[in-house]
Amino acid sequence: MPSVVGLLEQREFVARSRVDELRQETDRIQAGLAVAERDWKEWAIARARVGSVR
Repeated sequence: MPSVVGLLEQREFVARSRVDELRQETDRIQAGLAVAERDWKEWAIARARVGSVR
């Protein structure tokens, strides 16, 4: 029969692994968001420039 401490260590490892996975996913999403926001701002600037030329 596994020890209580052993079972707790296993569950802690699983929880820590999930946290690490979610942190990596968050980093990837934040990087994608930064690119998308930059693109959005560039398109808004382009639209404003074209609008001012009219």
